[in-house]
Amino acid sequence: MLQQDLLVTVTDETFAARVLGAPLPVVVDVWAEWCPPCHAISTSLAELAVELDGKMTVATLDADENPQTCRAYQVRSLPTLLIFKAGELVSATVGARPKSALRSLLAGHL
Repeated sequence: MLQQDLLVTVTDETFAARVLGAPLPVVVDVWAEWCPPCHAISTSLAELAVELDGKMTVATLDADENPQTCRAYQVRSLPTLLIFKAGELVSATVGARPKSALRSLLAGHL
């Protein structure tokens, strides 16, 4: 399975169903095309999605195209990782991190 196949793209319209209603924990990568650090962690998250398959969903949300969700969760800097369990926000992390740090962060929420 390709890494990109495991990434779920969410929007303001699909956020409630795909994230808040998800049976597994979900990490949402809030990013923007113009944000270099966003691209750096998106590659790591795509790789981690393979490791986390069946344990956690890795989702992406374009901040520029989905302002409603960004306002709702007070996203003010990019990249931001939002982690949800059972429809509740349990963690918000701002800034790029190395893959090892991302792995540790996500493992703490499985």
